[in-house]
Amino acid sequence: MISQDIRILSVAIKPCWLMNTKLITLATCCLAIVNVVFPQSYFYNDRYYDKDLLYEINLSLGAMNCLTDLGGRKGRGGGFLKDLNPQHTRLTAGIGAGFVYRYTAGLRIDLNTGTLYANDNVLEKDASEARYRYMRNLHFRTGIFELLAVAELFPMSLARPSGGRSPRLSPYLSAGVGVFWFNPEASLNGIWVRLQPLRTEGQGFEEYPDRKPYSLTQMNFPVGLGLKYELSAFFNMKLEILHRITTTDYLDDVSKTYVHHDLFRKYLNESDARLAETLHDRRGAFNPQHTATPGAIRGGRKKNDAYFSAVFKMSFVIGRERRFR
Repeated sequence: MISQDIRILSVAIKPCWLMNTKLITLATCCLAIVNVVFPQSYFYNDRYYDKDLLYEINLSLGAMNCLTDLGGRKGRGGGFLKDLNPQHTRLTAGIGAGFVYRYTAGLRIDLNTGTLYANDNVLEKDASEARYRYMRNLHFRTGIFELLAVAELFPMSLARPSGGRSPRLSPYLSAGVGVFWFNPEASLNGIWVRLQPLRTEGQGFEEYPDRKPYSLTQMNFPVGLGLKYELSAFFNMKLEILHRITTTDYLDDVSKTYVHHDLFRKYLNESDARLAETLHDRRGAFNPQHTATPGAIRGGRKKNDAYFSAVFKMSFVIGRERRFR
């Protein structure tokens, strides 16, 4: 009797077992197909899943410097690093957010602030052709506030196996577009005076129709390179140098030639006219007999001004999930 019951039970269970086996096999095949066609999750390590799209929030701190008509280095100077003076380096900081797709390409939005400064007095002992810059005796400072959209490319990730991890240490290239706000000032008797309203090179004067008042809001085009190191599943750090090509030559309020000082009283109120007369030509500090020469070179009009930063970034990564909860 018992043996008969066992045979009946085995006959009943066998179809169910076969059906479950087929269902398990079918489910396994479906999962395999999904993983091949849509490999959106994979292992970061034995504790976390990775995602194709990872989000990052970053904080940055570093140094900022500029390449304008003022200051520079001893000698004849030149382009970019040849005319960069480390003494003019100032602090910069920022915050940003973005995403990275499969460790290979990303896009971020940054908000940065900092200060730019340059002074002709750094060339005091220079006896070369750059001596005239010291005698020009001009200087400036400006606060910078910028909004950037920057794309990133990680070349080493292009060579990794599909679904594999990127190296912990990875160089990257960056480029983008941005908008920035500035407001150049010069010091007079210990007081910082805004230069743009003084129209120190005759901007907007009838006598100089080609010189329009410049806007304090300009575009820039950042390009740079960096090095990223992955600290953990949730943190990474970056060292980045970002150079900004700008659309203005008036970052330092200097671009073209001197104008006749009488014109300031024609177009400005009495107070601003006195400031403009003093600040547009300061060569008299070295030579009390100096007479302003309208049309003499004040700045170099061939190239727009530029600035750059070297920063350390700390990023918090969002998107990875725990494998076991």
